[in-house]
Amino acid sequence: MHVTLDGVSVRHAGATLVRDLTLHARSGEVLGLVGPNGSGKSTALRCVYRAIRPSSGTVWLGNTRLEELSPRESARTVAAVTQGNEVGLDFTVAETVAMGRFPHPARPRDAADSVESLCRTAMLRTDIADLAGRGLLSLSGGQRQRVMIARALVQQPSVLVLDEPTNHLDVRHRISLLRYLRECGLTVLVALHDLNLAALCCDRIAVFGDGSVTSTGAPAEVLTPETVRRVFGVTPDVVPHPRTGVPQLHYALDPENTEGNDS
Repeated sequence: MHVTLDGVSVRHAGATLVRDLTLHARSGEVLGLVGPNGSGKSTALRCVYRAIRPSSGTVWLGNTRLEELSPRESARTVAAVTQGNEVGLDFTVAETVAMGRFPHPARPRDAADSVESLCRTAMLRTDIADLAGRGLLSLSGGQRQRVMIARALVQQPSVLVLDEPTNHLDVRHRISLLRYLRECGLTVLVALHDLNLAALCCDRIAVFGDGSVTSTGAPAEVLTPETVRRVFGVTPDVVPHPRTGVPQLHYALDPENTEGNDS
């Protein structure tokens, strides 16, 4: 299912967080959102999973306006993993993952095994099956993040929205998640700070700056020294990955690396 933000603006407390944003994620692709802090990435994603209502413009899921769907209907289509995974109640991992089924109609008693199988598969995929009986409050940040990803998978969405999903994850689980995003066939919108991870897993990348998209294209088209310097204020050396050929950015701690030190 394709996702389109058509002329979306978000204003709050006198500030414009996103300005006349137009963004299109093709069906089945991984679209990365990159940009400095405060550039509008998270705000744009919140519009897609209905945490924020745009001040103007329209969000489309396929050919349907998001506003025309009930919250339950949109939750059956869009699953989100947000930056904050704080919890107040100490549900078990298994209980939390099963919450992903809430948007769906209750299944008959004889289908309970299929729901349990779905949850078990999601927990195995995210490497948390051995934590099923643990309470969330006993988990590390990385373990908790994987629980939230599993819960999103159990929703069986067509669209997966991820806001900095690799935060707290170790290297092995980062690579495992990114590999899954490449292979899952879902439409994925993912905000990432690490430009090398974005180049590794994204079909296309939208570069944000000051509440709007400044450029969109394949990783090799947008992750150039010029673009990174203009948007982030640092100048990397960009070289192709020796195995995949995707661009990899390298930085040096020298005065010439930052725009602010140029004279």
